[in-house]
Amino acid sequence: MARSAAGGAPLSARAAAASPLPPRPPFRAPRCPPPPLLWLLLLLGAARIGALEIQRRFPSPTPTNNFALDGAAGTVYLAAVNRLYQLSGANLSLEAEAAVGPVADSPLCHAPQLPQASCEHPRRLTDNYNKILQLDPGQGLVVVCGSIYQGFCQLRRRGNISAVAVPFPPAAPPAAPVTVFPSMLNVAANHPNASTVGLLLPPAAGAGGSRLLVGATYTGYGSAFFPRNRSLEDHRFENTPEIAIRSLDARGDLAKLFTFDLNPSDDNILKIKQGAKEQHKLGFVRAFLHPPDPRPGAQTYAYLALNSEARAGDKESQARSLLARICLPRGAGGDAKKLTESYIQLGLQCAGGAGRGDLYSRLLSVFPTRELLFAVFERPQGTPAARAAPAALCAFRFADVQAAIRAARNACFVDPAPDVVAVLDSVVQGTGPACERKRNIQINLNESMQVVSRKVVTVAYGEPVHHVMQFDPADPGYLYLMTSHQMARVKVAACATHTTCGDCVGAADAYCGWCALETRCTLQQDCANSSQPHFWTSASEGPGRCPAMTVLPAEINVHQEYPGMILQISGSLPSLSGMEMACDYGHGIRTVARVPGPAFGHQIAYCNLLPKDQFPPFPPHQDHVTVEMSVRVYGQNIVRANFTIYDCGRVGQVYPHTACTSCLSAHWPCFWCAQQHTCVSNQSQCEASPNPTSPQDCPQILPSSVAPMPTGGSQSIPVHLANAAFFQGAALECSFGPEETFEAVWVNESAVRCNHVVLHTTQKSQVFPLSLQLKGRPARFLDSPDPMTVEVYNCAVGSPDCSQCLGREDLGHLCVWSDGCRPRGTLQPTPGTCPAPEIRAIEPLSGPLDGGTRLTIRGRNLGRRFSDVAHGVWIGSVACEPLADRYTVSEEIVCTTGPAPEAFSDVVTVNASKEGRSRERFSYVLPLVHSLEPTMGPKAGGTRITIHGSDLHVGSELQVLVNNTEPCTELLRSDANIACTVPGGALPAMVPVCVRFEQRGCVRGGLSFQYMPNPVITAISPHRSHVSGGRTITVAGERFHMVQKVSMAVHHIGREPTLCKVLNSTLITCPSPGALSNASAPVDFFLNGRVYADEAAVAEELLEPEEAQRGSQFRLDYLPDPQFSTAKREKWIKHHPGEPLTLVIHKEQDGLGLESHEYRVKIGQVACDIQIVSERVIHCSVNESLGTAEGQLPITIQVGNFNQTIATLQLGGSETAIIVSIVICSVLLLLSVVALFVFCTKSRRAERYWQKTLLQMEEMESQIREEIRKGFAELQTDMTDLTKELNRSQGIPFLEYKHFVTRTFFPKCSSLYEERYVLPSQTLNSQGSSPVQETHPLLGEWKIPESCRPNMEEGISLFSSLLNNKHFLIVFVHALEQQKDFAVRDRCSLASLLTIALHGKLEYYTGIMKELLVDLIDASAAKNPKLMLRRTESVVEKMLTNWMSICMYSCLRETVGEPFFLLLCAIKQQINKGSIDAITGKARYTLNEEWLLRENIEAKPRNLNVSFQGCGMDSLSVRAMDTDTLTQVKEKILEAFCKNVPYSQWPRAEDVDLEWFASSTQSYILRDLDDTSVVEDGRKKLNTLAHYKIPEGASLAMSLTDKKDNTLGRVKDLDTEKYFHLVLPTDELAEPKKSHRQSHRKKVLPEIYLTRLLSTKGTLQKFLDDLFKAILSIREDKPPLAVKYFFDFLEEQAEKRGISDPDTLHIWKTNSLPLRFWVNILKNPQFVFDIEKTDHIDACLSVIAQAFIDACSISDLQLGKDSPTNKLLYAKEIPEYRKIVQRYYKQIHDMTPLSEQEMNAHLAEESRKYQNEFNTNVAMAEIYKYAKRYRPQIMSALEANPTARRTQLQHKFEQVVALMEDNIYECYSEA
Repeated sequence: MARSAAGGAPLSARAAAASPLPPRPPFRAPRCPPPPLLWLLLLLGAARIGALEIQRRFPSPTPTNNFALDGAAGTVYLAAVNRLYQLSGANLSLEAEAAVGPVADSPLCHAPQLPQASCEHPRRLTDNYNKILQLDPGQGLVVVCGSIYQGFCQLRRRGNISAVAVPFPPAAPPAAPVTVFPSMLNVAANHPNASTVGLLLPPAAGAGGSRLLVGATYTGYGSAFFPRNRSLEDHRFENTPEIAIRSLDARGDLAKLFTFDLNPSDDNILKIKQGAKEQHKLGFVRAFLHPPDPRPGAQTYAYLALNSEARAGDKESQARSLLARICLPRGAGGDAKKLTESYIQLGLQCAGGAGRGDLYSRLLSVFPTRELLFAVFERPQGTPAARAAPAALCAFRFADVQAAIRAARNACFVDPAPDVVAVLDSVVQGTGPACERKRNIQINLNESMQVVSRKVVTVAYGEPVHHVMQFDPADPGYLYLMTSHQMARVKVAACATHTTCGDCVGAADAYCGWCALETRCTLQQDCANSSQPHFWTSASEGPGRCPAMTVLPAEINVHQEYPGMILQISGSLPSLSGMEMACDYGHGIRTVARVPGPAFGHQIAYCNLLPKDQFPPFPPHQDHVTVEMSVRVYGQNIVRANFTIYDCGRVGQVYPHTACTSCLSAHWPCFWCAQQHTCVSNQSQCEASPNPTSPQDCPQILPSSVAPMPTGGSQSIPVHLANAAFFQGAALECSFGPEETFEAVWVNESAVRCNHVVLHTTQKSQVFPLSLQLKGRPARFLDSPDPMTVEVYNCAVGSPDCSQCLGREDLGHLCVWSDGCRPRGTLQPTPGTCPAPEIRAIEPLSGPLDGGTRLTIRGRNLGRRFSDVAHGVWIGSVACEPLADRYTVSEEIVCTTGPAPEAFSDVVTVNASKEGRSRERFSYVLPLVHSLEPTMGPKAGGTRITIHGSDLHVGSELQVLVNNTEPCTELLRSDANIACTVPGGALPAMVPVCVRFEQRGCVRGGLSFQYMPNPVITAISPHRSHVSGGRTITVAGERFHMVQKVSMAVHHIGREPTLCKVLNSTLITCPSPGALSNASAPVDFFLNGRVYADEAAVAEELLEPEEAQRGSQFRLDYLPDPQFSTAKREKWIKHHPGEPLTLVIHKEQDGLGLESHEYRVKIGQVACDIQIVSERVIHCSVNESLGTAEGQLPITIQVGNFNQTIATLQLGGSETAIIVSIVICSVLLLLSVVALFVFCTKSRRAERYWQKTLLQMEEMESQIREEIRKGFAELQTDMTDLTKELNRSQGIPFLEYKHFVTRTFFPKCSSLYEERYVLPSQTLNSQGSSPVQETHPLLGEWKIPESCRPNMEEGISLFSSLLNNKHFLIVFVHALEQQKDFAVRDRCSLASLLTIALHGKLEYYTGIMKELLVDLIDASAAKNPKLMLRRTESVVEKMLTNWMSICMYSCLRETVGEPFFLLLCAIKQQINKGSIDAITGKARYTLNEEWLLRENIEAKPRNLNVSFQGCGMDSLSVRAMDTDTLTQVKEKILEAFCKNVPYSQWPRAEDVDLEWFASSTQSYILRDLDDTSVVEDGRKKLNTLAHYKIPEGASLAMSLTDKKDNTLGRVKDLDTEKYFHLVLPTDELAEPKKSHRQSHRKKVLPEIYLTRLLSTKGTLQKFLDDLFKAILSIREDKPPLAVKYFFDFLEEQAEKRGISDPDTLHIWKTNSLPLRFWVNILKNPQFVFDIEKTDHIDACLSVIAQAFIDACSISDLQLGKDSPTNKLLYAKEIPEYRKIVQRYYKQIHDMTPLSEQEMNAHLAEESRKYQNEFNTNVAMAEIYKYAKRYRPQIMSALEANPTARRTQLQHKFEQVVALMEDNIYECYSEA
């Protein structure tokens, strides 16, 4: 055995357990012909109903064991415990049956068939479990072996299983006794749980009969199956080998039947030695032949699939899966080999996703096909992996099996190698398609061995399915399988459920395909001609091969004749040429179709169009109809497609108000005839008049807003028209509805006026549509693509009080309060104030100290609008913040209470110009929690807990959170308690419980809740109930002590669920629900409101709980209600009072099995004591006397909810009349009805009034909601739009270094700049650009007369050497700073001039700066060191600024420049997206509140086609807004054309003219002001695109003007008293002076528009973040050496002076770099780029700079609602920015320190990089002017300084003065 077992290497396959998609296999499986055997059913457990169809079932009363199929006879043999069945194959009906047990037997005794067998052990009645059931067709036998009698076998008759064909042991003839050995009887395993497999082998050479291969698990002494007693008698070891081949020749010598093959020998059996049986416990899975149907002469093998089980008690031991092969002789002439010679086995390995360490070690089932072996494995029980993925499917190739066996045999015999034989770890790779977690599964595999689909089938709920199953030999479309108590015939595919080709092929069912000419989903054999190509489409071809068709033409004009239609047919279809074809249009309409020639794949067919008289009717309100057409082949519609029939003439009827527009924008080729006012499909039908060709050319109304008008008021309404020249002069009417028409008068060719329009409404407000129709032609309208409407309002409706009445002004309704709400005349004064607010109720009356309570205040006159009460609600001294979206004008305020310092109560006050006080008081209290009960519950949730405390009723919102995340539901609370339902938990654990008021913090209390394992229901009894229900069902289980409420429900047939009662922790009783019918139905239990699901079943089946619920494990059988009667079936029983009464009740027979305690018998209300209960009779007696007052008493018997009155008991005695009682009751009833009627009438009246008031409140809220929605929408969409529009391709216009320096050093703070820094006048070239070069004096030549040059150059040279003397320069600076008239401006100028003069020696300049800084630090340290460097008040502070500018220029250009420039572009782009007032500069989008346009001015974009010969481009499409002035349009055009040119070279807007070409003959010069400008309130309004009515896509030309029009000057400098653009400056101040139009303007609270700041901020946020990150980040390739050097210098100085406060150092660093350099750059982008910085951009940059300043600050921002918005806007981001700043400072600190030599080298490199950029002589000359001015003071300082005296510096200074003194001023004046 040892050698045989080592005869093969383990063959492994991988089942990708961890991956949802299978690994790509190393081979492609062969494609099997239908029916494909790759279908595999692994039915190892129950699951939900799938797509497979259970055709037939046969139930077995005992557990089933085996089955065998007789394909030729169409018979199924089923073996069960103690029973054998013969069933018909088609319908599983019973044909024959045999009983084979139970019998008296003992596993310690020999079989009684053994002669003279005796046994001293007792025999007991033992069930017979079938072990082998094999069919031998050649001998007409069925081999049946069972577990009794040591594994005894019988040979039964094929065709009649009830008859024994060959008795065994045979009856011995007298002359020749037959010797029977125990080994002939001990064939199978003799224990129910021990495995046995059998396989019928073909006859061996020269033998007359078959052979039986048997593998049986050892059950003898030492095994787990051996009885536990003191007996050592073992009949198994000697007589039952593990593997043997036995003779089965029933026609030959019966003495050899069941002997070991032909020649009894130990070599023909495989038996493990006694000492090795513990290590080799074999469990057999299946035996099979391969190949199953061999070709003649081919080698056939028998295979055994088995497991070598793990050793008990050894944790390291695991099961091993084995595959053993046995050679069989080739044909009849082959030699039979001994079992030990031909037997070889190898290991099978099925590995998971983790590799060989993740093995599915135990084999469960195998399924062989011709080339592949499929095997199901499981993991070791109890491991975590087994719970997650318990089973896997692996596939092995038989070719690999054969190769592995050949290699192993070669290693054993041909080339002996002890290491190879001993170590068997070589692996031949197989493949595993996937790890399947669900066990009851049908798996489809494709050619690549990947799982295509999975389906699940339930044969019998709760019954495991046997692992061996077989296809029906007669019809492979069916599969036979077996559950524990049933035999089933299953149809492998339910193809008919798929009705379309896409569904059929897309289902990926290997059996199903689309039968094209029958248009149905079938098995292949069910489709005619399916063997020919293209008749049947399989799942492997995919849905893309489904038949499809295209019709040409796809659109048909109803008025045009068509010769026919072309059909393009594609997909998998046979050639249609020559077939009987037609085109089917439905409703029995068909035309002839033909295919010109044979073709596949793409075929062309021709078809006649259906006749016109059979066209389908057009649907109403539709100008077309869709027709479905099918191609019909042999009476079957095989493919279909749609085409459209259209009628242009219907467009005018379908769309009367947009007839022209709809006609020209239709999907069909339609034309509009203006003269006939009709739509046609042929242009020639139109009369010769100009007809529009596009929807934009149609005559149409241009909608304009009309102010609301009062009901009954007369008003003329202007209507603007477009393209209306054709209609000019025609008689028109204004239509406001079917009966509302008014005269229309032409004003000009583009406008009419509706005269004297009087409209009425009885509603608060009503909108009337306005349209124009030809007079006398009511059906002909001018097009209204955008409908124009007029609002009419009625003041008398919907305004019951003063505030509501006057508040309607915000809607444009002019109403006044005077004994009711009345319309206000145009000349009436503005209405006054309303009475003081009247507070009628407040709710709630208390809240927590932390605030946040939503307080509702109801009353009258609570403000006209939200702004009236926005800051006017108080509770004592605590503010309550009203919520705008919850405000109802005049009637209700909802506000959020603020926090209170301590508990108090006070009245609520509302101040809306006048103050109102509530009668009730609001109290601030402190809620407390103390305890919780119960403290534990099941993790499924549903436990109802109660939290105890005080003041728990306060506030408006309460939350109870379990584990701080999951809310406790169904909250109920009182002052001292909160009750709620706990949610489910993930794991059994202790979790905190948090009580939270108003979404503030948790109330302290330390509450916790323990999640426990869920209750378990193990059984219910009884399992039957009567249909009326109410029978007590006892539920057994565990952990019921945590269950608070239980209910029971029955699926499908059940009535209302019933409530149950918990008796103790293991018992629950439930009354059964009533049922609708007699049937068996699943039962659900709801524990604490959660449906019960068996967690173990869910885990094992891996089903969702919902699925487990649908397949509930408990069922209840409903039977008819029991029926009762009296003994003699009489209906009346007479009884004399006082006598004893005994009743005998008869019961009809039923199957309920009711107990005596389940019956209740009553006589009237008196219970009858039940004494005797049998199946048919109930005896009961009444001991107490029955009163005679009743007279007649019903006899009722009750079982659960079922009541039956079986008779009436008549009592003797007189009857008492109760007429008086009846009369009294009638009177009382009448009075109650009257009272109820009065109450209902009043209630209905109050309800109507409340509904009316509620409607008014909702209407008043709608306006403010609309504006807030707009702001929200902008915030969500602007970011995306801006990112799309921002153009980064234009390049970054950096200024050269020299211009950066001059702009930074001299930002208009020095006289030198103001005097000498000028720009030459701009001269425009022909391209429109203006090349301008800055001519700063420091950048040009030193212009002095030649006569003065020698002396001055010598003097300047000497002065330069003095400045390069450190002692002189320091004394010089200090001397000047001590002069009182040496102003800050002069100090800045001197510092910048010194920087220019010493630019070539930056290391020297740095040393001077450091010495001066040391002096400054000394001075500041003595006072307040935190104030140092805060301002620029000294020369050295400006020197530091300049030094930082020089050192940081590279960083600015290479790192910060791009994000800074993108931010600037983004700001400009965002500002330009909305309206901008050209005069005030205020815009819809901004970051600065002062520059916010607080009006709702809708701006529509206009895309203009502009031509301009400038900046290198000829024409562009430019986007502008219709509210833009013409100057704004010019600026946008210039920006579009010149975006790649520096701004200094752009033309200016006043230098160009803009011309609009309205038509080919008309053009206009567009200006801001001209004769057409509108005047409002005495001011001229600037012209806009909308004013000129410039349409979308208009053509404009821009050109350079010859003469500049300076009459207006800059637009923003215009006098606001004379001109305005978008808003009048007096809108908010001069209400009474408004014009009629202005007074009707819709006004909204201006604060609402503050949300636009957030919109702009959100849009720009990404760009700002990128900029700040660039500034505050360190590049590894270019670290900021200067910053590191200077910060180290500051730290050194602080350490020297003993300054250890980190805040002081932080302030010094911040003042020296971020505030001194970066803020300056952020506020002045023109220092870095050649761009325009507008005032508005400057205002936005101020907000950004303020955010940067706050980020660098260390002081906490104390912000509130009154804080400025420029600080509030970025308050949320400041903490994050501060972290970035601190991280930046730390990174600088952590850098490697710089030595003086390294820093000097760096500074020298910076000097060299920009040498000769500046004229230092000019700078020296300017410095000398200061020296000259303060000459005496400088001399005194030099003389007072010892070092200066020693080096004679004062004399050198005198020499400079001597050289320069005589002629410097004269020379400069000449220059």
